[in-house]
Amino acid sequence: MTESLSLKPDLGRYGVWTFGAVQPGQAAEIEELGYGAVWVGGSPAADLAFVEPILENTERLQVATGIVNIWTADANTVAESFHRIEAAHPGRFLLGIGVGHPEHTDEYRKPYDALVEYLDVLDAAKVPTSRLVIAALGDKVLKLSAQRSAGAHPYLTTPEHTAHAREVLGETVFLAPEHKVVLSTPESSAAAAARAIGRDTVDFYLNLSNYLNNWRRLGFTEDDIAKPGSDKLIDAVVAHGTADAISARLQQHIANGADHVTIQVLGGSDKLIPTLTELAGPLSLKR
Repeated sequence: MTESLSLKPDLGRYGVWTFGAVQPGQAAEIEELGYGAVWVGGSPAADLAFVEPILENTERLQVATGIVNIWTADANTVAESFHRIEAAHPGRFLLGIGVGHPEHTDEYRKPYDALVEYLDVLDAAKVPTSRLVIAALGDKVLKLSAQRSAGAHPYLTTPEHTAHAREVLGETVFLAPEHKVVLSTPESSAAAAARAIGRDTVDFYLNLSNYLNNWRRLGFTEDDIAKPGSDKLIDAVVAHGTADAISARLQQHIANGADHVTIQVLGGSDKLIPTLTELAGPLSLKR
């Protein structure tokens, strides 16, 4: 077993999470605003072909996967892709892997064991643990991420989960939670509209046992997690309101032990850069 290194990846305090790869031009704008990384979700293919165009059009921005699905991306191919990217752009790519959802994988079996087997292949292929993170919610996988990778990338959680994850991981392990945001005004009508956008996105996860179980552990009731999700749940996992209000919510993750918070902007692709621009000031990003 390869133990994780105490040297954490340095992605800055805040990054951007997108469902699918951003265009290279958008990535350059994100870098200019001061964000440290782009995390690409949506279970990207094992060839990771989207990574080089982003890195070639930026100077410092890092790219991470959030996450490569172990059921759909062959481990040996992923390892080859990692080494290809690392050779061309040393230290600028972070490989995030995870087990996905049992409800959406026909061959889903003993996910923990499958994850360990996948890590064994990456180890054998000499993918360094210092450039690898694991999607983790529960304690067992959080502990695995501390033992076998640089750290954990929890998705759709709360600052309270971040505090618990930090306790489980210890201080030397990288922790990068994702948090969704909708920029709006303080008026009640705008808040209701922002909450509706958040609820529309969260709806997909209200059928998935790993997220439901995690919310139960965080103290949400069955009424909270039943479709369409209570206002309490939506407000906990989707920060909405002014840039200052959203910034304050994101900073709670940092206060609770996160090294890096990855921000997913909801409401349409046209909202991505404007929202990130508004948040850059309150988040005190260094340009």
